[in-house]
Amino acid sequence: SRRCGRSRPRKRAPEPGRNKATVKGRVVKSAIEEYHKKKPVNHLRENLQYMLKGRRVADKAVTEQVLAQNRGRKSKDQPPEKTEKKKPEGTVFTEEDFRKFEREYFGIP
Repeated sequence: SRRCGRSRPRKRAPEPGRNKATVKGRVVKSAIEEYHKKKPVNHLRENLQYMLKGRRVADKAVTEQVLAQNRGRKSKDQPPEKTEKKKPEGTVFTEEDFRKFEREYFGIP
């Protein structure tokens, strides 16, 4: 069952590389160092400093214009109209008037 006198190709000899199954030459990583490396960093202080640095307040007219541009045309997008609150009107009757009314209405002397 030979094919045309050709011999089978031999399996290559394993190359002299590192054997993956052994521990030789491997650097042991410190678990604590790995944990510190992957620990999330809290940027709150830096961010607060950055936010507090730019304390420029925009002009009122400019802010109103920007808000007007971003407003939609639907009624739900319109700001509620500010109605001036009416002050409760004081009574015109004095205490004496009430007493007089009481006497006339209820008949109390």
